[in-house]
Order: sequence, then C-alpha cells, then structure tokens
Amino acid sequence: METRPRVLLADDDPELLELYRELLSRLPSAPEIRVANSGLKALALLQEEPFHLFLCDLRMPRMDGLQVLTVVRRKYPQLRTVALTALKDESLRSRVYALGVDLYWQKPANDREVQLFLDSLESLLSRDASGGFRGIQSKSLVDILQLECLSQNSTVLRITHGPWVGRIWILGGELIDAETDELVGEEAFARILSWKSGTFEQLPPEPDRPRRIFKSCNALLLETAQAIDESGSENEPAVESEIPVPPPPLEQIARMERVSSVLRFGQRAQDPWESRGVECPEEVRRWARHALERFRRLEEKLAAGPLEHVQGTGWQQQIGLAPLTDGGLLIEWHGRLEPERAAEQLRKAVTLLES
Repeated sequence: METRPRVLLADDDPELLELYRELLSRLPSAPEIRVANSGLKALALLQEEPFHLFLCDLRMPRMDGLQVLTVVRRKYPQLRTVALTALKDESLRSRVYALGVDLYWQKPANDREVQLFLDSLESLLSRDASGGFRGIQSKSLVDILQLECLSQNSTVLRITHGPWVGRIWILGGELIDAETDELVGEEAFARILSWKSGTFEQLPPEPDRPRRIFKSCNALLLETAQAIDESGSENEPAVESEIPVPPPPLEQIARMERVSSVLRFGQRAQDPWESRGVECPEEVRRWARHALERFRRLEEKLAAGPLEHVQGTGWQQQIGLAPLTDGGLLIEWHGRLEPERAAEQLRKAVTLLES
C-alpha cells in the first residue's frame, strides 16, 4: 500500500511557514506537511514520528539551523535534509554540505527559482525509496560505482552515512579495496553498499594501495545486491491488511490547520500524558494543569456554567486549553488563527479524544 511522503518544515517566521506549506502542497507526490516554529520543536517532532524530508531555516533563535541539522544528521542519517537561507554565503554553504545535508538552497525569489526549488524537493522525495547520494542527481551508490568503473577511472570514493565513513579504492576502472570501521575488502564493500543515502566525495587515486578485492566490479555488485535483497526479505514484516488504518486521535489533532504542538494530560500529576511537538513537555504539562485548575475555580466563583475552553495569543503563537473528562488538552498554533476557527478545532479535538 502506497503512503504519502511526510515532510517537516522548520522556520521561526509564521508567514514563511504558511508560504512554504502552500508551495510544498504543489509537489506531485502530494506530501503530508508538518511545521515547527523552532529547532527544539522540530527535534521533538522527529523523535515522535518518521519523516521523509526535513527543511530547516538556518537562522532561528535559541537553536539555529546548523545546530539542528548537526543533531538530525547524526540521529537520523536516512532522513533527507534541506537547509534554507536568505543569505548568500559560500562559507556557510560549505559548512552545511560538510554536515552531509542533501541540499543548500537560498530562498527562491521568483517563479523560476520556485519551480527549480520544487523540482529539487520532488527529486529528493523520489530518491527516498530508491536511495541516492548528494552530488549526483537521482543516483544510487551502485550507479556511481558503475560509472567510475565503466569510465576506467582511478579514484578513491569517500562515502559518509551519518556517523559512518567508508572508502572505496578504484584503479583503472577496477575495484581494488574498501574499508569502513574494522572491515576491509569485500566485507567492507558490502557494508558500504548497504547504505541507501549519504554523501560522497572523490579523492585523488592511490596507485600504491594494496589490492584486497579481486572480483570484477559487476560480479561483486551483483553478489552484494543479492545478499542485501535476501537479508531485506527475511526481515520484511508481513502485510496484514491493505485497509488504511486511521491515525490515532492525537495524531489527527496534530495535523489540523496550523497546529504546531498538542498535549493531552490527566487530572493528577502522576497520570499518564502524551504529546506531539511540545518543547519541554513536563514543564508545559505542569503549567497546563495549573492553569486549567485555576480557570475551573474561576468558573465556580462566577457561576457562569461549565468551562468549554480558554484561548490566548502571543506575538508569534496562539494556544488553546480545553478540559477533558479525565484531564485536559492543550493545543498550540503557529501564527494567528481566527478565534472562531481555533474554537472549532478545540471542539473537534475534544470530540476525537472523548469518543
């Protein structure tokens, strides 16, 4: 069963978040788009659910884009990453690519740049399934090796996959050695070829490198591919049903218009809780429980009927707090949402959780 790719966009500017959300909705792959208005919130979302592509603005308060991307490249090496910036800075570009980021992009300024930007993102999303390496458009590592061998080149390929680094030596179009971690020769080559994404660079050839691989390039590629396929089929889980299963209620709430985080909590401090995209959820939960309790006391003093929800706005964010039978619900939106629309979303969210 095919699933839509999931994209996470991080930027501290609410207007740009909405602009990019609208642009990304034009992609042919029709991705599910989530947004985060800070680096910490983006990391929280990445920890809670899988994504195929992560776009991150480089200039954000508290935790800038370079710091976020450093963490993301280390923790999620398979995740495709894009750095966004309004600055033209070649040294910054070099630093970003050194992290292993797939694409460094100055924010598009006209229709042509927008289309190029969208084409690049669609290419990254399509490569998620088949594998690819930054530096060669839509090429897998097998493609790169075959190209080098057919061209009878002499080079050293340095491949980076998250925290792992491997090298493959090619001399006159023949594979002569490979190395990664403590593995060498054919074992190292097989390990490197199992990596589906990453970055690579070409280093000067080393003619004096001792030869530890004696099979031809095509034979070794075929053997390694068969071994990887057999290993993948053994571990592949059985498909139980083709009927789509709706996401859990909290996930449905997190996908509502402009929602950036959601927290459900119990009445007592020791009660279980769950969240999506919340920075410092323990602190937020304590505040939400305390705030809801104070509003309930105010409700009793005013004798104004049962509390339905509370809304508040800041310069950049908007929050809503609603009571549940067994606790409460906190929703945060990025930017501004009409009060009636926010109230409607709160009511729908409560219904989802109480049903």
